[in-house]
Amino acid sequence: MRWFLFGSFLFLFSKFTSAQSDSVFIRKIADEIFQHSTAYGNLHTLTKTIGPRLSGSPQTYEAEKWGMEALKQAGADRVYLQQAMIPHWVRGGMDQAALVSGNNRQNLAVIALGNSVSTKQGGITAPMILIHDFDELERRKNEIKGKIVFYNHPFDENFVYQFNAYEEAVPYRVTGASRAARYGAVGVIVRSMSSSTDNFPHTGAMIYNDSFPKIPALAIGLRDADRLVKATAAQKDLRLYISTNAHTLPDTLGYNVIGEWVGSAFPDQFITVGGHLDSWDPAEGASDDGTGCVHAIEVLRALKATGYKPKHTIRIVLFTDEENGGRGSAAYSTEARSKKEKHIFALESDAGGFTPREFSFMGTAAQIASVSAYLPLFAPYGVTSFSNQGAGADVEPLHDSMGVLASELIPDSQRYFDYHHAASDVFEKVNKRELELGAINMAALIYLIDKNGM
Repeated sequence: MRWFLFGSFLFLFSKFTSAQSDSVFIRKIADEIFQHSTAYGNLHTLTKTIGPRLSGSPQTYEAEKWGMEALKQAGADRVYLQQAMIPHWVRGGMDQAALVSGNNRQNLAVIALGNSVSTKQGGITAPMILIHDFDELERRKNEIKGKIVFYNHPFDENFVYQFNAYEEAVPYRVTGASRAARYGAVGVIVRSMSSSTDNFPHTGAMIYNDSFPKIPALAIGLRDADRLVKATAAQKDLRLYISTNAHTLPDTLGYNVIGEWVGSAFPDQFITVGGHLDSWDPAEGASDDGTGCVHAIEVLRALKATGYKPKHTIRIVLFTDEENGGRGSAAYSTEARSKKEKHIFALESDAGGFTPREFSFMGTAAQIASVSAYLPLFAPYGVTSFSNQGAGADVEPLHDSMGVLASELIPDSQRYFDYHHAASDVFEKVNKRELELGAINMAALIYLIDKNGM
């Protein structure tokens, strides 16, 4: 019994001293990032020099060149491109809409949804019908033919975590056009996926069902959405005018930008850290997802600067085409599977550069349990929760196809959808200190998993 107690004491003492050592090293990471971070400067260059990075646009390729150089500067042992065929949707000019009431015409703040077809020359003018949800669409399906459907489905204000509100509302953007076209609608306008107080319209991907006609689809700013609701209550014979020149070109080449830091003990085992380079075109793509890209690059730079020697090869991946199809992540996971690579862990940042709150994981119960003991080490830097609510879109395919534990940094969500896919997603909305805290937490998680394995 005495030897058992002594052995238990040694085990607990070993765990305690290991945690103390990890805490000290994470503090070293934090000091390095607070004092020498390049993340904010990198974000400024990406957003202000290159700007919007819609898949297939000229800026796609400028961003790839920037990413390669940034990874070299961060100290990657090897930097290379991984090919993917990506969609090439083009906005084609200014999108327009107006509320038409008799001879009165009020312009509306709108933007075409990604993958929308055009209205053809001259636009479309048709009666408007206000629809609050898909249940109402079904009840009123006989009233839809020949009209422009206005989906007014606000974010549910009762959700504290704003991504839950987005998840509940986004089907109206993604599938609303085809559901309305099924009953003869000639176009749709969708309330923007946001709870902001401004009038910026928010774009984003929509998907057509090939069984129904393809009709133009636009998003409307929240103030103008509320104006339409009030107009409908006051007058029943309202019409809308919509115009867009959006169209889709043949798929084109895009590239994941990959930087590797070769492991000292297991060079053929990989830990992936990433964000996505592409963005929608109204703005600079600062929070979605410039911050994720510079987070990932800073993980590499900071860990190298501390003198850390990774056991596993760490791959920084700047994914292409997350916004409009996920072709980059599909190419990455497909190649990893075909080469029979062993992947230990995958982490991404794609929820903005705001104050970090938690890490969300996708994996088995045993995998998640293996990292749960690390949680107290993150509390000084803002992360107070580990959840099993899933991972980011670019790393989830590694879990789905190879069983890899995947994770996403979850910052505070209250402001993200103010800027998401809108003209307000600019560099000036990112706080330098919050951005650096995200990089600290990501670097700490990579250090702990690399050091201790899975």
